[in-house]
Amino acid sequence: MKGIIEVQNLHREYVTSNGFLKRKKKKVKAVQGISFQVTKGEIFGLLGENGAGKTTTIKMLITLLAPSSGECKVFGYNTFGEEKNIRNRINFIFGGEMGVYRRLSARDNLLYFANLYKLDGKKIKQDIDLILKLVGLKDKADELVETYSKGMIQRLQIARGLINNPEILFMDEPTVGLDPVGARMLRDIIRHLKEEGKTIVLTTHYMYEADELCDRIAIMKQGKIVALDTPTGLKNLVEGANSLEDAYIKLVSDGVV
Repeated sequence: MKGIIEVQNLHREYVTSNGFLKRKKKKVKAVQGISFQVTKGEIFGLLGENGAGKTTTIKMLITLLAPSSGECKVFGYNTFGEEKNIRNRINFIFGGEMGVYRRLSARDNLLYFANLYKLDGKKIKQDIDLILKLVGLKDKADELVETYSKGMIQRLQIARGLINNPEILFMDEPTVGLDPVGARMLRDIIRHLKEEGKTIVLTTHYMYEADELCDRIAIMKQGKIVALDTPTGLKNLVEGANSLEDAYIKLVSDGVV
């Protein structure tokens, strides 16, 4: 069965200066020949150390970066060259507090992004109420975002990511820096989105979060996928692994493909 996302032998390289005075150029291979599929309705995780290539992979999938080579398709369309067929059907959320306007209310933020997507003005106000209720912000809808806690801002970012009713939602470390209560609330929202039929691609550094949420996980190291399986399958790959964290550490250390 073909995936809703198809990645085959995907590469991404870029050139950076190595040293301010000498201005030497250095080629960085951020993603090196990765391949995977994501099926409709799946929560697919990307795990790896900082610099492993997770965010670069996400940026290629959401049409923000062009691949250097290889195949990168969403809904059967190339993410570079056919991006107009993709963008209205996806959305993305990056961890941290960027991505919303702090001097606007939650409701005005969502109205602004709805206008960017040219959504129906008559229906969108009702949809915004439903989305804010889903993320637990309906009672705070008209308060300025600058008064929100970090967890509330993250929930608003999820609301922003849902404004166009995307078929695929890309989440890059959505619970980073949150307290346990806020992180659990976001995980509950992610599970609800899966129940609603959304496909989710998730990056995280938290092993328990990946174990709890993901149907399958790809572990990346230095731009390559070193293992890809279900959380249970990854644990079974490593003798004596009692947790996904045990398996992850062993697989990244050995670089098993």
